[in-house]
Amino acid sequence: MVRHIVMWRLKKREDGSRLKEALEALRGRIPGLLDIQVGLDFLHSEQSADMVLIADLQDRAALDAYQQHPLHQAVIPMMRQATLSRTVVDFDL
Repeated sequence: MVRHIVMWRLKKREDGSRLKEALEALRGRIPGLLDIQVGLDFLHSEQSADMVLIADLQDRAALDAYQQHPLHQAVIPMMRQATLSRTVVDFDL
């Protein structure tokens, strides 16, 4: 199993709920995506990201397929437009 973690800093924090909803809509719709969680930061410290995605995927091939899946590709422009920065970590469980 692979865990895929992405953290974003948003241009406007108020966009977080809309982005969270779009990402959570991927749940159950992409083969190999076992679970997806999206959280919005409440602390708002200097070190905080504004939003995090934690996704568990079947294996590395499923991660590759998820990255290329049309539903995932459809949310990328919205995310890019709304974010200042993005940090990613992928690792085997």
